[in-house]
Amino acid sequence: MDVGGIVLTLAIGLVAGLIARAVVPGKQDLGIIATLVLGLIGSVVGNLVAGLLRDGHVQFDLGGWWASILGAVLVLALYVAVAGRRR
Repeated sequence: MDVGGIVLTLAIGLVAGLIARAVVPGKQDLGIIATLVLGLIGSVVGNLVAGLLRDGHVQFDLGGWWASILGAVLVLALYVAVAGRRR
């Protein structure tokens, strides 16, 4: 992966994390780094599931954006549910 691919991956992760934080209700005590990590994890999860359901391949494309956002929403919802139980 070249520098452009790394920057694109970070941008996708950050945008997906920010959108997920705007969509998921409840209090999220996350900074910008945690939001970026959440988006990256969600992007991987979403693209993995979408790729496996679609054709068995994992790739970033236009559909990858939607999968990244949905994956980030799923990961954040799980985080809020688990963090809420600890309080």
